[in-house]
Amino acid sequence: MTHSLSRVVLWMTGALLSFSAMAVSVRGLAGRLNIFEILCIRNACGVAILVALAVTHSELRRALVLRRMALHGVRNSVHFAAQYAWALSLTLLPLATVFALEFTMPAWVAVLAMPLLGERMTLPRAGSVILGFAGVLIIVRPGIESFQPAVLLVLAAALGFAISLIATKQLTRTVSTFAILFWMNAMQLPMALAGSDPQFALRLDAQHIPSVIGVAVAGLSSHFCLTNAFRAGDATVVVPFDFLRIPLIALVGWLFYGEVLDAFVFAGAALIISGVVLNLRAERRP
Repeated sequence: MTHSLSRVVLWMTGALLSFSAMAVSVRGLAGRLNIFEILCIRNACGVAILVALAVTHSELRRALVLRRMALHGVRNSVHFAAQYAWALSLTLLPLATVFALEFTMPAWVAVLAMPLLGERMTLPRAGSVILGFAGVLIIVRPGIESFQPAVLLVLAAALGFAISLIATKQLTRTVSTFAILFWMNAMQLPMALAGSDPQFALRLDAQHIPSVIGVAVAGLSSHFCLTNAFRAGDATVVVPFDFLRIPLIALVGWLFYGEVLDAFVFAGAALIISGVVLNLRAERRP
């Protein structure tokens, strides 16, 4: 393996904290804004920050070349749709359920990485995929009264995230992290504005400032950390580190929102994580 495991851990720790902060911030704004408007805040702040950096750093301006724009367009369109489904599901389901189901993404990445990146489907990776989807069945429990149709939103979002992650891996071969982040926010801002009230900011007051900051900062830092993690490691190795979000977000949901710590969610998540850990141990062998 050519990647540095320690660098993957470092960048994925930043991504873990950022995505968790993003989820809590979306919950904080959902009572006043629709999902398009929340994503508009994320993209508008992202564009403002990145433009400021480009103005003050000539090397960043030089990175903004029109390279692989078609792939940028596909990646950012799919990612926006997945982000919308993910954010909406946060308002309909317990946080731990959303995060646990979102973690089918590594299984999707493992499957899609074969035709799109030319990566091998090894036995450990196949085992991770099988255990991942078995864990989903435990969490979702299809066919019984407790099944919630909103979980399909999360599964669709996970598939969309996997496609965008594969595209990100392809882009990192020839495009800088700064360019990936810039074009993501620049392309997604008009998509968010299309479904937003032009005066939605007037509906916010002082109590929403922490959530606005959370969406603005975490929306950028999460992708910065994730993109750099992909530079350091293989697609099917990087993403599974994000599993540590499950106990963290479950605790947040219990403390701040009174959400029940569902044993089925943790059992399914444990099964998914078991497959990922086995895969990671295999990946670390020479």
